[in-house]
Amino acid sequence: MSARCQDSAGDIRPAPYQVAWQDLEFGVILHFSTNTFLDREWGDGTASPSDFNPTHFDPEQWMKAIRDSGAKYVVLVAKHHDGFCLWPTEQTNYSVKSSPWRGGKGDVVGDVARAARKYGLEFGVYLSPWDRHEPRYKDSAEYDRYYNAELEELAQNYGDLVEFWLDGAGSAGHVYDFKKIIETLRTYQPNTVVFADTGLFEYGDARWVGNEAGIVNYENWNVIDRHGYRRWRPVEADTPLRDKHWFWHPNDESSLKSLSTLLDTYDKTVGRGAQLMLGLAPDNRGLLPDSDVKRLEELGLALRKRSENNLALHKHHAGGAKFEAALDGDPDTFWSAPEGSHQADLEVEFDEPVTFDHALTMEWLNDGQHIQKYAIEVWSESKKQWKRIAEGQAIGHAKIDQFPAVTAQRVRLRILSSSGEADIREFQLYDWDHLNLN
Repeated sequence: MSARCQDSAGDIRPAPYQVAWQDLEFGVILHFSTNTFLDREWGDGTASPSDFNPTHFDPEQWMKAIRDSGAKYVVLVAKHHDGFCLWPTEQTNYSVKSSPWRGGKGDVVGDVARAARKYGLEFGVYLSPWDRHEPRYKDSAEYDRYYNAELEELAQNYGDLVEFWLDGAGSAGHVYDFKKIIETLRTYQPNTVVFADTGLFEYGDARWVGNEAGIVNYENWNVIDRHGYRRWRPVEADTPLRDKHWFWHPNDESSLKSLSTLLDTYDKTVGRGAQLMLGLAPDNRGLLPDSDVKRLEELGLALRKRSENNLALHKHHAGGAKFEAALDGDPDTFWSAPEGSHQADLEVEFDEPVTFDHALTMEWLNDGQHIQKYAIEVWSESKKQWKRIAEGQAIGHAKIDQFPAVTAQRVRLRILSSSGEADIREFQLYDWDHLNLN
């Protein structure tokens, strides 16, 4: 067994289901409820179930567009803050069973779950703790029983859940039994990633980035400290496809984010070791708007074009068998620095000079996050010395470094400091600035 430095953060390892979730990288959260039909972002619980009546409900149309975007998982808002439930719960009549849609016999959660899996996407749910409709909300104990009964239905009846969202919005002053909520979930879903803000430190497997812009503004460490206790809590960064709008609104085309904005968001989330959670909103027909579908297809095509441009994979080089596992385009293999080392170099020498402006580096995290400082350098033949083009303090699941285009025949990744020997899944080089992504 390799010797690892006994660093309190570096020794903390993710659970297998956290590793699998981080490998998904890009997900979608779906907002679709009575707000969709009332031009609202925040419902107050007074909407009538009769307001919910999509005429062309087609979750397979959603899932095809989501799959084509490059996303790998879907979280459905099964109940937002207004308390209206998108499945025929036995706990309240304030749900789809009281709506005219499908004569009260419909089940949005079930239909979306089946459609997601048909298109190869993992499925999860968001169940708002805050409930502006349910009278029992005034009594914490009574409401906890109500909420847990709803959670039991979702956890038992819709297959494996990849993620469960615990949103703290609107709940100031209300006391929830979060311990019991997680116990309820874990009874039926032991491998579900629980998303929660750091305020619910003991109960979450993933944490909020701290903004709704979809940007990681800091060196991203998966291990976070609260009250002197450290846990593996990777970041999920949520942002809507339409600027500041989670639900669909009429006459709202100007809010649709551009392809360049979405790619920048991707690079500042997935490219900084976090999950990207993109918010989508079906319209009052029950369909994703055509413009949204088109933009999602453009995003997926652009991401595929970028990934096909890996110079370290497609240009012949003399990296040698020593480093091949980090240069083979396969994230299931990895190169390890010498046993017991805290510094190391991974070098690639091409047969001829190559030009590139981005690098993507992935750390193997199953044994913890160890790299604390790194640099990317190129060899200057004229000056006979190495030139630094990028550096940082954390790599984590993935790190995309951007820099002015450089041409070089020799490139190296320098591990300047690590709490144990570094493990690199991938070191990839790209020339993205010259790609035609439209």
